[in-house]
Amino acid sequence: MIQPACLLAAGAGIDGVALVVGLLGGLALFLYGMERMGSGLKAVAGDRMRGILAQLTSSRLRGAVTGALVTAVVQSSSVTTVLVVGFISAGLMTLTQSVGVIMGANIGTTITAQIIAFQVTKAALVMIAVGFGMTFLGRRPRTKRYGTILLGLGLVFFGLNVMSDAMRPLRDYPPFLDAMTKLETPGLGILAGAAFTALVQSSSATTGVVIVLASQGLITLPAGIALVLGANVGTCVTALLAAAGKPREAIRAAWVHVLFNVAGVLLWVGFVDALAAAAAWISPAGDTPREIANAHTIFNLSCTVVFLPLAPLFARVVERLVPDRPGAHEDAVRAKYLDRELLGAPALALDRVRMEILHLGNRVQGMLEAILPAMLRGTRWEIEAIAARDEQVDRLHGEIITYLGRIGREELTEAQTADLVHLMEAVNDLENIGDIIEINLASLGLRRIDKGLTIGAATQEVIANFHGEVVKAFDTALMAVTQTNVEAARVVRGMKSEVNRLAEAAAAHGADRLQASEPQRLPTYAVEMDMLENLKRVYYFSKRMARVVVSRAG
Repeated sequence: MIQPACLLAAGAGIDGVALVVGLLGGLALFLYGMERMGSGLKAVAGDRMRGILAQLTSSRLRGAVTGALVTAVVQSSSVTTVLVVGFISAGLMTLTQSVGVIMGANIGTTITAQIIAFQVTKAALVMIAVGFGMTFLGRRPRTKRYGTILLGLGLVFFGLNVMSDAMRPLRDYPPFLDAMTKLETPGLGILAGAAFTALVQSSSATTGVVIVLASQGLITLPAGIALVLGANVGTCVTALLAAAGKPREAIRAAWVHVLFNVAGVLLWVGFVDALAAAAAWISPAGDTPREIANAHTIFNLSCTVVFLPLAPLFARVVERLVPDRPGAHEDAVRAKYLDRELLGAPALALDRVRMEILHLGNRVQGMLEAILPAMLRGTRWEIEAIAARDEQVDRLHGEIITYLGRIGREELTEAQTADLVHLMEAVNDLENIGDIIEINLASLGLRRIDKGLTIGAATQEVIANFHGEVVKAFDTALMAVTQTNVEAARVVRGMKSEVNRLAEAAAAHGADRLQASEPQRLPTYAVEMDMLENLKRVYYFSKRMARVVVSRAG
């Protein structure tokens, strides 16, 4: 938007170096303030965000409204999109239903422009001082978080003030004023706004600079609108970069964002003057910054109204643009729900860990269910194939533990710290169960094959009954952990007596079979008892997972 080289050569009493330093320093303060404010808002509101977004599956309009509210609160459309991707991956929301939320997120981002347009820069230092005091002197975590929000907001306004002071000399510099006049041409203005936004990776920063320019009388309303429209295009680069390397659902959500923003700009590019007139009509006379902020809001509101009924069409187009890969099943060995965008909101990040634990637990469950028939009568190839699945379990375990470690470096409440420790224990328990299946149970199945042992039909039924009870306990424990379901956890602990009864009955059956005159009766008995003992260990780890849920509930 502003060519530093031109400014350095400006002459005419303008200190080019001071101007560039002021602009870059002010922009840095602005971006850092946005980051701190967003971090505080996510920490305060994070516990409620997922619950709100989870209600979006019934109505596109409700999705758009809630998407706007959530984004306005957390000051990050990226966080909203990440949550939506998680719901799509978990089957809680379709791509069509997510379109409305993503459109609403664009409306939520206009709140930043509205706040900036108030131009309360004189209060910036007061906000910084009070926010700093609350952050470093406050004893309660909630006080510290509100202090972070206030500190961030103060830095935003202070950064704007620094940029405004740096630009003041340009009001009397004809070449710069001529350049700004050219931006009234929609094509040039949109291109400049898109380029600057792609460079700084923040449409809010572009909006802030535009409003600063307007407050100094350096640009007109049409030029400001063109730059803001360009920011909507430039922010698509941010969305696509954020989706790089992510699951297909994330890439599709990013493309919904791209198509919506580009379509909106194409819709309005020929009507910039009409948009300017509408913004001027609802704004105080002569208040160009407020007019630009209102134009930004009108643009995003009108685009949502026009395109929301076309959500199914957007979804179909995106699904064709980003089809499932032929080998999509291979993605299952990677973490599906963990996203670093949510690390600044520990409540949301911990919730995503629960979703990933369910993903991990489903893989362990598949191993647990498949190992019984393989142990009793399967081939060597079948047993080794089940054991090989533990490599995927270990990989997911490592990714979850690493993510939990990153959450642990954030500022957590006591409840969140306890939650983190609980989830880490649950992940380790699941990994232990996977190891029991891979190392112990699979080895017993291979021993049966190597020694040519045959397990009788009656004994197979006894072991199958015990295995069924253990699988039931595992499934219920997984539900307890991933849903924080205290009742399910109590059910698992209450199954102990039945598990012990079945174990004793199986041991008695095995002792009776020892009296039978069958070949290799003793080594067969040893394998059978080891199978039961290791299944009992699976129940032990399942009960451990459930125990923490009960203890936390008091």
